[in-house]
Amino acid sequence: MASSVAQALPVAPPLPDGLDTPCLVIDLDIVERNARRMAEAVGERGISLRPHVKTHKSVALARIQVASGATGITVGTLGEAEVMAEGGIEDILLAYPLWADEQKAARLRALHERDGLRLAVGVDSIAGGQRLASAVAGSSKPLRVMIELDPQYHRTGVDPAATGELAAKLRDMGLEVVGVFTHGGHAYGGRDMVVGAAADEVGAIATAAESMRAAEIEPRILSAGSTPTALSSATGPVNEVRPGTYLINDRIQVHMGSCPPDAVAIAVAATVVSDSVPDKFVINAGAKSLTKDLPPYLNGYGFLPEYPDGVLERVSDYHGEVRLPQGAIAPHIGDVVAVIPNHACPVIDLFDTFVATREGLVIGRWPVDARGRSG
Repeated sequence: MASSVAQALPVAPPLPDGLDTPCLVIDLDIVERNARRMAEAVGERGISLRPHVKTHKSVALARIQVASGATGITVGTLGEAEVMAEGGIEDILLAYPLWADEQKAARLRALHERDGLRLAVGVDSIAGGQRLASAVAGSSKPLRVMIELDPQYHRTGVDPAATGELAAKLRDMGLEVVGVFTHGGHAYGGRDMVVGAAADEVGAIATAAESMRAAEIEPRILSAGSTPTALSSATGPVNEVRPGTYLINDRIQVHMGSCPPDAVAIAVAATVVSDSVPDKFVINAGAKSLTKDLPPYLNGYGFLPEYPDGVLERVSDYHGEVRLPQGAIAPHIGDVVAVIPNHACPVIDLFDTFVATREGLVIGRWPVDARGRSG
């Protein structure tokens, strides 16, 4: 079953008529189905869901996730946290080793002291902890922090065995250490990496929890996070998962087997603007609509479900060049086609708004509220 899903081709959500292209389309029926599916899957295991909203950066979509059972949200930047808090989201983890320099310290303190907001911040060093403690010095409540672990991804995070030592030092700074988190990002190396990456997350969390208890600090939150590993890591000591892309999905997630082909809620609508070169057509969605994200296991910078044999072989700023096999059926100039992005997260951040649809009909144009809030 998993193999057939992994080999399947993504299905585009239906496009409304009359779109001004290029534009981003997100199908809310699929979004809501994805939100329920993940919440139910982890809920059945007694595990909390704290989705990462860096994928969509939309307050409205975050509210759908919370309404579907998420206990809170995850963000990657102070800017995202500020936008989501202003939008009424009350439980936020900033899962990043924040370096609270002078400007960020002031912003962090304002968030920390915001009425009704439950905030936690990532940390993976003594120096980073000192900055966080200094930012909230004199506050009426301690800042909640989560220690990031390295689950063999080798990006950020401490050695899990050293967690207790760091936790004790953070506690002595006046910070409230509430738990640990991981990101098994090496799962994206390919389908055969997912199971191992999930096991790495679970193992890192188990080791870290033991290390913290040896330091007489009880970790309340043991959080794993990525869409490909979400269900595989939802076991053992883990009591929270933080997938992000699952709500929208994309070509990578279908390839990885993380979702069925009809669970992709996103498409970039583009118009065919040229067919002057034989066996090729050009669309008005290039790198500034689709990015140049191209993992080694995919062919082309996006997938056109109506023309599955076509390869989006080259993108410049405003041109997407689709190569067709000789004799293949081609669209006409002026036709609007759907492109499934390889990676939804950076694509969404290229647009100020998206066309929200249900059953192929436009219900509104919604803002990408935290677009560009990368710091």
